[in-house]
Amino acid sequence: MLLNRNAKKWIIRPDGKEKVTGELRYLTDLTAPGMLHGKVLRSQYPHAWILSIDTTKAKQLPGVRVVLTADDVPGLNLFGIAFPHQPVFCHDRVRYIGDALVSVAADTEELAEYALSLIEVVYEPLPLVDNPETALEAGTIMLHPEGNLLHQTSLQHGDKNIDAVFDTCAQVVEETYLTPRQMHTYMETEGGLFIPEVDGRLTVYSPTQHGYKDRFQLARILGIPEEQIRVVSSPIGGSFGGKDELNVQPFGALMARKSGKPIKMHNSRRESVISGIKRHPMRITMKTGTDKEGNLIAHQVRILADTGAYATLGCEVLNFATEHAIGPYTIPHVDVEGKSVYTNNGVSGEFRGFGGNQVIFAVESQIERLAEKLGMDAWELRKRNLRQPADPGPMGQQIVATEGAAQVWAKAQESPLWAKRARQPAAAQEPWLRRGVGAALVMHGAGLGLGIPDHSGGRIELTPEGKIQASFGFEEFGQGLYAALTLMLQDCFGCAADDISIVIGDTDRVPSSGSSTASRATTMMWRALQRLKPAFVLALLEQASLLCGIPAAELATGAGGIHHKGDESGEPVVTYAEAAAAAATPILAHTEFDYPTTPEGRVGAHYLYSYAAAIVEVEVNVLTGRVKVLQTDHVIAAGPVINPMGFLGQIEGGSVMALGYTLTEDAVMKEGRYVRQNLDTYLVPTFSDSPLRIQVEAIEELPEGDTFGPRGVGEIGSVGLAPAITAAVRQATGVWVNQLPISPEDIVQSIDWLEGVEASD
Repeated sequence: MLLNRNAKKWIIRPDGKEKVTGELRYLTDLTAPGMLHGKVLRSQYPHAWILSIDTTKAKQLPGVRVVLTADDVPGLNLFGIAFPHQPVFCHDRVRYIGDALVSVAADTEELAEYALSLIEVVYEPLPLVDNPETALEAGTIMLHPEGNLLHQTSLQHGDKNIDAVFDTCAQVVEETYLTPRQMHTYMETEGGLFIPEVDGRLTVYSPTQHGYKDRFQLARILGIPEEQIRVVSSPIGGSFGGKDELNVQPFGALMARKSGKPIKMHNSRRESVISGIKRHPMRITMKTGTDKEGNLIAHQVRILADTGAYATLGCEVLNFATEHAIGPYTIPHVDVEGKSVYTNNGVSGEFRGFGGNQVIFAVESQIERLAEKLGMDAWELRKRNLRQPADPGPMGQQIVATEGAAQVWAKAQESPLWAKRARQPAAAQEPWLRRGVGAALVMHGAGLGLGIPDHSGGRIELTPEGKIQASFGFEEFGQGLYAALTLMLQDCFGCAADDISIVIGDTDRVPSSGSSTASRATTMMWRALQRLKPAFVLALLEQASLLCGIPAAELATGAGGIHHKGDESGEPVVTYAEAAAAAATPILAHTEFDYPTTPEGRVGAHYLYSYAAAIVEVEVNVLTGRVKVLQTDHVIAAGPVINPMGFLGQIEGGSVMALGYTLTEDAVMKEGRYVRQNLDTYLVPTFSDSPLRIQVEAIEELPEGDTFGPRGVGEIGSVGLAPAITAAVRQATGVWVNQLPISPEDIVQSIDWLEGVEASD
């Protein structure tokens, strides 16, 4: 259910039929005549010196066309979206089990796999660093020349002697929270098709969230100008942040250039697990104090993130976590410190929520514990400390004022689940099943933040066929970009869906719009169209005026073409095709701009925030400890809803992803190796695990004068579910949860202990 009732906006996704019928060809489905199949040899050890690599037998194998090592990289043997840090090919040392040593291209995939088995690598194992705390201890082997500390953050305001402030608090809660390493688990694993063109250029068909950034990185690796590379990056079979970084692209590109033949690569699920990035596991210690009335006084946070072997966006994830560790609350005395640490575990990087999921689980859990100690309702405790519209952001920066926090707080109480939350829900028929309701309130920043390049742009033009064509450098990876952009164009020009053409995800055909990440794409497309519309419409109307003799001021764009404002027939006086055919020069408009950022503040500080509440009902089996989420309600304040169906899908999808994060998903590593390397043992939620009912309410109002338009909702539906579930588990069982995913064994043991205490009393 969604508040936006405009039936015209409830459209079928333009790409929906092809996807559900299996007709859509993803980039990893593509083939080319004469193509070779590429594979990568990865390390046998999570940490070791490489003494030698002998590829002789692989090169001698009939049907093997290319064998590459670090010696064959003509440019920079490093990649990384923020700064180049991870080797394309390791040559002297491996630092995690996914490190690449050799790539092979052969006539068949099976032959390429066999060739890998013939490569002889001699290692000298090194001490394993698989714990971030151990990594920081004196005497621990250094994984990089700069040491084992990737990044450190701090955020303080108020009294520097925060311990003295805690001494004045009426209630203090101090807890440590542990969050898991989560897989993105996209259906389409990493891969693509790499084609060397006859003119010397290279075409890359490979799923990514930032085609221009891939082009830039590949140009450095190949040692050629960017303009010699074309990156086609849509459609994508899921990403959630996991394909924002390069994966197989360097190997496919290098082998295509070396062989002069198309290279097909497509990771198996096991290869994807071993080499792909994951959500950062974090250890978060929080100490929070209030006065006797429930006013938050002091808040101390210590974050320790395991970034794995290489940097990728570990710095930026930690910055985001540090910023969001206060939640949507005003606290006079704050002391936050964060550390992101190198280990020999799998690489952690960007993931939907970007560090917010971890710290919001912790801070919202703190609110629940404090409310219980104070004898207050937790929702009232939140209201008492909720930030006001004119308050500065968490880092003291200026942010765009909205009533979103208060609106979400109030609207959540209209949820059908709210009455159940106010009392112990009725027990299920079976005495071993107990039910509870919990809620959480979140604030989430969008965009890349202050001081980080966040450029965007777009182009709109009238094609010779008479289509209004919008071109953006964003990618479609299941988030509903086509539908949202179609609706934006219809709103902007009053045209019909048949009048529209959309071009995305092709560096040869679109302007650079920045990455499809950080909940920024919807806002950027909307803002681009507001900037493009005046010049484009004026050019259209002037051309139509020349053809029909009606003054441009009396004309307007509409379905099928340009209409006379006083004509009620509904027929255009000039069709778009006629205007295009008569135009002496192309009718188009182009814009470039930056994502809106705060005027001043710290690097990474955000300017646009959205707010959300999650209310859930759970059922806990006290015999097995299993938690079942029965219902979830979401209230989202993110500005106008462009595409209701897409909005609903994003919140529902993010919620189910968070369900796995809370209840089942943990990419466990033991001695630097993934314990679960396939989906038979790594359990993601299925339809049967999902709530029977998910309700979404959208608060669309923005303050008068807010020109920033709709905020993206790709992440905010995922960040508040975990603390809402654990609050519901507390109500159902009396058990506090400090570690995700929730352990059924811990639930059973805790219930047994609590019941034993009650019996002894």
